[in-house]
Amino acid sequence: MSQDIVTAPAARSWREIPQPVKPRAMSSGGRWRLVMAGVRAVALIGFLAGCGWGVWLVVQALNDDPRRMPAAAKAVPMRPPELKTMRDGVLDPAWLARTLELPPRVSLLELDLEQLSARVLADRQVLTVSMRKIFPDRLEVQITERLPVARMRVALDGTPRDLLVARDGVAFAGTGFDPLMIRTLPWLDGIALTPEGAHFAPIPHMETATRLLAEAQFSAPHLYHQWLSVSLARMDLDRELEVTLKSGTKARFSAKGSFFVQLAHLDHILETYGRNSRARLRIDLTLGRDVPVTVEMASAEAASPTGAAAPVSPLLSRSQSKTQREL
Repeated sequence: MSQDIVTAPAARSWREIPQPVKPRAMSSGGRWRLVMAGVRAVALIGFLAGCGWGVWLVVQALNDDPRRMPAAAKAVPMRPPELKTMRDGVLDPAWLARTLELPPRVSLLELDLEQLSARVLADRQVLTVSMRKIFPDRLEVQITERLPVARMRVALDGTPRDLLVARDGVAFAGTGFDPLMIRTLPWLDGIALTPEGAHFAPIPHMETATRLLAEAQFSAPHLYHQWLSVSLARMDLDRELEVTLKSGTKARFSAKGSFFVQLAHLDHILETYGRNSRARLRIDLTLGRDVPVTVEMASAEAASPTGAAAPVSPLLSRSQSKTQREL
């Protein structure tokens, strides 16, 4: 009988032959080289950490006290500041240059970021701002902007002035927005502005009004484009919003119910009475399925107005304590 011969694979090189060497069996020269390699690694790590710490200290010292910067650093003029805004932002670098008012040939190390941030936030169209110095000559400014959901008209020194209102109730002048888009925003009514420093205090209940406007804009845009104004006069006591259409029809919404359902009822009622262009309706959508409708017939002149006037919101001083219902 033949037997299989098992042959062990031959080593291809003497380097593949196991040669365990215990540390104690190493020569003194080998141990010295091992120790020196460790010392060099530790020294390199310490050197890099020290350089980073020194750079951080220098930057912090120069930011805290620009007078300590060297003359060579002051001589490097800064580039135009770089503006980064959110996707729907409309502010541009020209606005940023006007707002910052930087002197010509200013260096990056001479800038006070807290002061510059305060200048940017003074424009209430800006919600947040973040600034970063990128040496040697770049300033990066990142902002988020408030978007308008409505507009309002206020009399300042006897002169009507239009302002935009964001969902948090902050009113601002507005820069860079498309005039066609602004004209589609409804007016706010039934409110009074309270001065707060150089601006106005936020308008209450704007979160609720924004929910109604957003629901109408996305669920019933054909209704939204007919809206002239939204009144907040009944929000404090009754939690109700009253919408006035460009035709003169008024619809009352309840903030306690579903705006989507109330918009569906409004759409059905307007479709039913839409054949009569002289009919001005008073629609109460706050009672659920029971929707009282009052019909008023307008004259031929009033049925075809040349233009709808915007409501003017009054100004209150801090000493006045009248409620919106009393106004």
